Amino acid sequence: MTSAPPPDHDTLGAVGELAALARIIPLLPGSDATVLGPGDDAAVLAAPDGRFVVTTDMMIHGPDFRTAWSTMHDLGFKAAATNLSDVAAMGARPTALVVALAAPAETPVAELEALAEGLRDACEALAPGCGVVGGDLSVSSVLTIAVTAFGDLEDREPVTRAGARPGDWVAVSGSLGLAAEGLRLLFERGVDATGAPDAGAAARLRAEHPVPLAVQLTPHPPIADGVAAALGGASAMLDLSDGLALDARRIARASGVSLDLASQQVREVALAHGLDPAAPASLALTGGEDHALLATFPPDVAPPLDARSRQTLPGGFRIIGRVVAADRHGPALLVDGRVFDERGGWDPFAEWSGQGG
Repeated sequence: MTSAPPPDHDTLGAVGELAALARIIPLLPGSDATVLGPGDDAAVLAAPDGRFVVTTDMMIHGPDFRTAWSTMHDLGFKAAATNLSDVAAMGARPTALVVALAAPAETPVAELEALAEGLRDACEALAPGCGVVGGDLSVSSVLTIAVTAFGDLEDREPVTRAGARPGDWVAVSGSLGLAAEGLRLLFERGVDATGAPDAGAAARLRAEHPVPLAVQLTPHPPIADGVAAALGGASAMLDLSDGLALDARRIARASGVSLDLASQQVREVALAHGLDPAAPASLALTGGEDHALLATFPPDVAPPLDARSRQTLPGGFRIIGRVVAADRHGPALLVDGRVFDERGGWDPFAEWSGQGG
């Protein structure tokens, strides 16, 4: 008769907050803007510009991720990347993150260390000089990660959603549809016979479809292109967190214009970043969570669409359409000159089934 393996006593509940933080904090990246870092009641950051960009986002087990599909390193990386992208979309350079984490008491501290390493690796890969300067740790029955990100405008004006004007070109930097393809594969094939998320099935999918799974689980937004776009004269910009169609409408409404996208150019961008030609064509327009940057540029900055092979747009931006005047019905999204009404994107309020995993 074999004995059962001993229980893992090295959990968050067993070691407590202070001991867990003592192991986690040394793994977190430092920030070049830090005046006073973790260890006091609050951090102190340098703000040479006199202003700072700030954004916050939450990731909750269930509607936002499944631990059967994502490792803790994945979650740390994605939590950082998605917030860094929001800062970049304002034309700012990310400088610091504050991270609050609530985890079940039975979570091994080693798993929290892996999450910290994911935060570190994302900052180092996507926004060198940005780091984690503080946060909080607590226990909860539902794993929850909340990140607040800060950014430096470096004496530039912020690039908002409200600056697009008729005649501007619409351009994108980053992938389109890949994250949605990864999510589609996970929901269709990353589950067991009952439809519940399955870690083994997800691991097989990672091996078979590494590109869309990586874009969904550990996105690499083009963070540096946010500053490049601002320096290059972008008139409006945002992070494509909810899909090209839904987010393009946000620029249209904020700017009081319409955006007319060219389906062929949208498709070319998607395929250039690795979208399977056999994937549904609609994914590039309606799929969410790519965290690409969508921007508009004045006509004196961007060349004609038929000269896109010679374009001199900043960074990795490629033209996918044109800003046009809104008609009597108001701002809208057009595709090839026709109104596009499909919503697109992922809505956890409407689409999450409540099933764990």
